[in-house]
Amino acid sequence: MTAHSVEPGFAIWFTGLPAAGKTTLARAVQVRLAAAAVRTELLDSDELRRRLVPGPTYTADERDWFYDLIVFLAELLTRNGVNVLIAATAQRRIYRATARSKLDRFAEVYVECPPEVCRARDPKGLWAMADRGEIHGLPGADAIYEAPLAPEVTVRSAIQGIDASAREILHALGKLGWWAHTLPARQIDPDS
Repeated sequence: MTAHSVEPGFAIWFTGLPAAGKTTLARAVQVRLAAAAVRTELLDSDELRRRLVPGPTYTADERDWFYDLIVFLAELLTRNGVNVLIAATAQRRIYRATARSKLDRFAEVYVECPPEVCRARDPKGLWAMADRGEIHGLPGADAIYEAPLAPEVTVRSAIQGIDASAREILHALGKLGWWAHTLPARQIDPDS
Protein backbone atom coordinates (compact mmCIF):
# COMPACT_ATOMS: atom_id res chain seq x y z
CA MET A 1 0.00 0.00 0.00
CA THR A 2 1.45 3.40 -0.96
CA ALA A 3 1.28 6.52 1.18
CA HIS A 4 -1.74 7.69 -0.80
CA SER A 5 -3.63 4.45 -1.06
CA VAL A 6 -6.48 3.52 1.23
CA GLU A 7 -7.24 0.04 2.49
CA PRO A 8 -10.58 -0.88 0.92
CA GLY A 9 -13.57 -1.28 3.17
CA PHE A 10 -15.71 -4.38 3.33
CA ALA A 11 -19.32 -4.78 2.25
CA ILE A 12 -21.85 -7.04 3.93
CA TRP A 13 -25.16 -7.62 2.11
CA PHE A 14 -28.06 -8.61 4.36
CA THR A 15 -30.61 -10.35 2.15
CA GLY A 16 -33.89 -12.07 2.89
CA LEU A 17 -37.63 -11.70 2.49
CA PRO A 18 -39.36 -8.40 3.30
CA ALA A 19 -39.79 -8.15 7.10
CA ALA A 20 -37.18 -10.86 7.77
CA GLY A 21 -35.21 -8.43 9.95
CA LYS A 22 -32.45 -7.32 7.57
CA THR A 23 -32.31 -3.66 8.62
CA THR A 24 -32.71 -4.45 12.32
CA LEU A 25 -29.84 -6.91 12.15
CA ALA A 26 -27.65 -4.60 10.05
CA ARG A 27 -28.17 -1.82 12.62
CA ALA A 28 -27.28 -4.22 15.45
CA VAL A 29 -24.05 -5.18 13.67
CA GLN A 30 -23.33 -1.50 13.01
CA VAL A 31 -23.71 -0.65 16.71
CA ARG A 32 -21.40 -3.48 17.74
CA LEU A 33 -18.78 -2.50 15.19
CA ALA A 34 -19.00 1.14 16.33
CA ALA A 35 -18.42 0.00 19.93
CA ALA A 36 -15.17 -1.54 18.67
CA ALA A 37 -14.25 1.68 16.79
CA VAL A 38 -15.04 0.19 13.36
CA ARG A 39 -16.96 2.76 11.33
CA THR A 40 -19.60 1.70 8.83
CA GLU A 41 -22.24 3.21 6.61
CA LEU A 42 -25.63 1.54 6.28
CA LEU A 43 -27.22 1.46 2.83
CA ASP A 44 -30.83 0.62 3.63
CA SER A 45 -32.88 -0.10 0.52
CA ASP A 46 -36.07 1.38 1.99
CA GLU A 47 -34.35 4.67 2.80
CA LEU A 48 -32.50 4.80 -0.53
CA ARG A 49 -35.64 4.03 -2.49
CA ARG A 50 -37.55 6.82 -0.67
CA ARG A 51 -34.83 9.31 -1.54
CA LEU A 52 -33.90 8.18 -5.05
CA VAL A 53 -37.05 6.71 -6.58
CA PRO A 54 -40.07 8.98 -6.22
CA GLY A 55 -43.16 6.87 -6.81
CA PRO A 56 -41.45 3.47 -7.13
CA THR A 57 -43.13 1.00 -9.46
CA TYR A 58 -41.01 -2.07 -8.59
CA THR A 59 -40.82 -3.14 -12.23
CA ALA A 60 -38.05 -5.50 -13.26
CA ASP A 61 -36.22 -2.66 -15.03
CA GLU A 62 -36.52 -0.37 -12.02
CA ARG A 63 -35.27 -3.11 -9.69
CA ASP A 64 -32.31 -3.84 -12.00
CA TRP A 65 -31.41 -0.13 -12.01
CA PHE A 66 -31.89 0.22 -8.25
CA TYR A 67 -29.73 -2.74 -7.24
CA ASP A 68 -27.07 -1.70 -9.76
CA LEU A 69 -27.06 1.71 -8.06
CA ILE A 70 -26.63 0.11 -4.62
CA VAL A 71 -23.63 -1.85 -5.91
CA PHE A 72 -22.19 1.33 -7.45
CA LEU A 73 -22.56 3.22 -4.16
CA ALA A 74 -20.95 0.34 -2.26
CA GLU A 75 -18.07 0.35 -4.79
CA LEU A 76 -17.47 4.06 -4.24
CA LEU A 77 -17.56 3.75 -0.48
CA THR A 78 -15.44 0.60 -0.11
CA ARG A 79 -12.86 1.87 -2.60
CA ASN A 80 -12.40 4.85 -0.27
CA GLY A 81 -11.98 2.76 2.85
CA VAL A 82 -15.56 2.89 4.09
CA ASN A 83 -17.10 -0.31 5.44
CA VAL A 84 -20.63 -0.79 4.12
CA LEU A 85 -23.62 -2.69 5.44
CA ILE A 86 -26.35 -3.21 2.82
CA ALA A 87 -29.85 -4.10 3.98
CA ALA A 88 -31.77 -4.98 0.84
CA THR A 89 -33.97 -7.88 -0.26
CA ALA A 90 -32.30 -8.17 -3.67
CA GLN A 91 -34.60 -11.08 -4.54
CA ARG A 92 -32.57 -12.19 -7.57
CA ARG A 93 -29.22 -13.90 -7.00
CA ILE A 94 -27.74 -11.96 -9.92
CA TYR A 95 -27.98 -8.71 -7.93
CA ARG A 96 -25.87 -10.15 -5.13
CA ALA A 97 -23.54 -11.98 -7.54
CA THR A 98 -22.86 -8.67 -9.28
CA ALA A 99 -21.94 -7.12 -5.94
CA ARG A 100 -19.66 -10.05 -5.14
CA SER A 101 -17.90 -9.68 -8.51
CA LYS A 102 -17.34 -5.93 -8.10
CA LEU A 103 -16.49 -5.66 -4.40
CA ASP A 104 -13.16 -7.09 -3.24
CA ARG A 105 -14.24 -7.72 0.35
CA PHE A 106 -17.84 -8.90 0.11
CA ALA A 107 -19.90 -11.13 2.38
CA GLU A 108 -23.50 -12.21 2.03
CA VAL A 109 -25.69 -12.68 5.10
CA TYR A 110 -28.90 -14.59 4.52
CA VAL A 111 -31.52 -13.50 7.03
CA GLU A 112 -33.69 -16.60 6.69
CA CYS A 113 -37.25 -16.24 7.93
CA PRO A 114 -40.38 -18.19 6.93
CA PRO A 115 -42.92 -16.18 4.92
CA GLU A 116 -45.59 -16.71 7.59
CA VAL A 117 -43.35 -15.07 10.22
CA CYS A 118 -42.54 -12.17 7.86
CA ARG A 119 -46.26 -11.80 7.16
CA ALA A 120 -47.01 -11.67 10.91
CA ARG A 121 -44.28 -9.07 11.53
CA ASP A 122 -45.08 -6.88 8.50
CA PRO A 123 -43.97 -3.50 9.96
CA LYS A 124 -44.63 -1.66 6.68
CA GLY A 125 -47.85 -3.48 5.83
CA LEU A 126 -46.45 -4.83 2.55
CA TRP A 127 -47.57 -8.43 3.08
CA ALA A 128 -51.10 -7.28 3.95
CA MET A 129 -51.21 -5.09 0.83
CA ALA A 130 -49.99 -8.01 -1.30
CA ASP A 131 -52.63 -10.28 0.25
CA ARG A 132 -55.32 -7.72 -0.66
CA GLY A 133 -53.95 -7.38 -4.20
CA GLU A 134 -52.99 -3.73 -3.67
CA ILE A 135 -49.36 -4.34 -4.60
CA HIS A 136 -47.77 -6.91 -6.87
CA GLY A 137 -44.29 -8.37 -7.10
CA LEU A 138 -43.56 -8.74 -3.38
CA PRO A 139 -40.78 -11.33 -3.02
CA GLY A 140 -42.09 -14.29 -1.08
CA ALA A 141 -45.74 -13.39 -1.69
CA ASP A 142 -46.39 -13.27 -5.43
CA ALA A 143 -42.80 -12.96 -6.67
CA ILE A 144 -39.93 -15.38 -6.35
CA TYR A 145 -37.14 -14.79 -3.86
CA GLU A 146 -33.93 -16.58 -4.85
CA ALA A 147 -32.26 -17.56 -1.58
CA PRO A 148 -28.46 -17.47 -1.53
CA LEU A 149 -26.72 -20.71 -2.46
CA ALA A 150 -23.54 -20.17 -0.42
CA PRO A 151 -23.81 -17.17 1.91
CA GLU A 152 -20.96 -16.51 4.32
CA VAL A 153 -23.51 -16.49 7.15
CA THR A 154 -27.10 -17.68 7.52
CA VAL A 155 -29.09 -16.47 10.51
CA ARG A 156 -32.60 -17.66 11.29
CA SER A 157 -34.33 -14.54 12.53
CA ALA A 158 -37.52 -16.38 13.54
CA ILE A 159 -35.64 -18.39 16.17
CA GLN A 160 -32.31 -16.58 16.76
CA GLY A 161 -32.16 -13.39 18.78
CA ILE A 162 -30.58 -10.24 17.39
CA ASP A 163 -27.62 -10.41 19.77
CA ALA A 164 -26.78 -14.02 18.87
CA SER A 165 -27.20 -13.29 15.16
CA ALA A 166 -25.00 -10.19 15.31
CA ARG A 167 -22.30 -12.10 17.18
CA GLU A 168 -22.40 -14.87 14.57
CA ILE A 169 -21.90 -12.31 11.79
CA LEU A 170 -19.04 -10.60 13.62
CA HIS A 171 -17.41 -13.98 14.25
CA ALA A 172 -17.58 -14.65 10.49
CA LEU A 173 -16.00 -11.24 9.80
CA GLY A 174 -13.18 -12.18 12.13
CA LYS A 175 -12.65 -15.48 10.30
CA LEU A 176 -12.43 -13.49 7.05
CA GLY A 177 -9.76 -11.31 8.66
CA TRP A 178 -11.85 -8.15 8.35
CA TRP A 179 -11.80 -7.32 12.02
CA ALA A 180 -9.98 -8.64 15.06
CA HIS A 181 -11.68 -6.92 17.98
CA THR A 182 -13.19 -8.48 21.05
CA LEU A 183 -16.93 -8.03 21.41
CA PRO A 184 -18.18 -6.15 24.46
CA ALA A 185 -19.36 -8.58 27.15
CA ARG A 186 -22.74 -6.92 27.52
CA GLN A 187 -25.55 -6.83 25.00
CA ILE A 188 -25.82 -3.54 23.13
CA ASP A 189 -29.20 -2.10 22.23
CA PRO A 190 -29.16 -1.19 18.49
CA ASP A 191 -31.76 1.54 19.12
CA SER A 192 -29.61 3.42 21.63
